[in-house]
Parts: sequence; C-alpha cells; structure tokens
Amino acid sequence: MSQMTSGPRRILLVTGGSRGIGAATVRLAAARGYDVCVNYRSDAAAAAQVVEAATRAGARAVAVQADVAVEADVVRLFAECDEHLGRLSALVNNAAILESQMRLDAMDAARIVRVFATNVTGAFLCAREAVRRMSTRYGGSGGAIVNVSSGASRMGSPGEYIDYAATKGALDTMTSGLSREVALEGIRVNAVRAGHIYTGLHASGGEPDRVERVKSQVPMGRGGQPEEIAHAILWLLSDDASYTTGAFLDVAGGK
Repeated sequence: MSQMTSGPRRILLVTGGSRGIGAATVRLAAARGYDVCVNYRSDAAAAAQVVEAATRAGARAVAVQADVAVEADVVRLFAECDEHLGRLSALVNNAAILESQMRLDAMDAARIVRVFATNVTGAFLCAREAVRRMSTRYGGSGGAIVNVSSGASRMGSPGEYIDYAATKGALDTMTSGLSREVALEGIRVNAVRAGHIYTGLHASGGEPDRVERVKSQVPMGRGGQPEEIAHAILWLLSDDASYTTGAFLDVAGGK
C-alpha cells in the first residue's frame, strides 16, 4: 500500500484506540505519517503504551479518556484533539462493547441500552463531531471516516450476542446514509466488516478463546490479526481510496 502523499501530516482520531484493532490502527497510521489521537475509556496504561509506540514512529500522539456513550465526553474528546493536534482529517469509529453470551430471551433492557449506547450512539456522536470539523460546509477541507463493523452484522450472532450484531447492522446503515449525506462536502465514509479477530473483546463475552473455537467455520481456516484489519482501514483512509465512499470491505477470511 502506498504511503500518504507529502504535505502536512493528517490528524486521525481512533476511538477505542488502546487495544485490539484500534491500537493496531494507531500504530500503522503513525508509521504512515498521521498524527494520532488515541481515545480510551478506562485503561490509561494501555493507551499510554500505544501513544509511546506512535511517538517512536515519528507521530505526534495524545491519549484522551472519554466514554463515547456520553455526549459531553465526546464533545470534550474532539475539543482536546483540536487543542493538542489541530483540525481533524480522519476518524476511525472503532470503540465497541459486547456483553456475556446469551440468547435474546435472557437479555434485559439495561444490557441492550448499554451496548447500543456505545456501539451506535457513540459512533453517531463521533461522526457528528468529525463532520463538523471536516465538511466544506463548515470551512473544513474534507476527510475520511471509517466505521469498524463486523461480519456479525450479516450473520446475526445467534445464541451469543444478537444485540451486538444488531448494533453493527445499525453502523452499516449509518455508513450508507452518511456517505451520501456528506459526499459533496469532501468527506468519504466507509466501513470495514471484520471477521473473527484475535482481540481481547471476546473475553467480555465470557469466552477469551472464541476465535479458536469458530475458526474452522472460516473458509481460510484461521482467525485474523488486528493488523490485517488496520491495513484495510488505512487503505480506506488513504488517497488510494479517493473514489470510494459508502463501501463495505469484508475482511473476514471469506466468511
């Protein structure tokens, strides 16, 4: 994949950037010439390690604590990014949660609200703040948004977490709608639908080794690494994808 074109360094904000796909995206973006804002919710030490790695790669980097499910936190997150790094060029909506594996008939409303608040409302709020900075309507110079979706949006995750899968379906719909909404304002909006990836997220569902159990269902016969998703994200952010918007890139081993 090509490096970023020469000129001022672009500024990228990655939500959920302290671990997994988010952290891999930050590290790769720093190597590709982006300055990076690493959002995290609770693990300050992990976020600091990611910032250190980005700095070693030559980037300006800052970690900002914020819960994307809380509107005031999102507003503060973007304001701090503005203050420390400058006007935003790109957003990766990566922050997501899932809860214990169970059927729908065992779920309560509070759980569903929590999952949707982070995975859907959070992504909407972050996209809103990004548009306000990137759009030519607001004096911006354009930019790119990549939403980190999941193959679960197509498969539904029956018997495990259909609430999580439904949030990713909502994210797919937002990608389609927002891409058309801001296409004439210099902003491209795309999504990467990740497959079974080795990250710590599975522990939240009560099965840290879930990828090992399900990898036989993947045509390629293996789980994916966070870096493989990061490369797809960086391509969609790059000028190589200049005519790509409203697209879904399935990085799921053929599933």
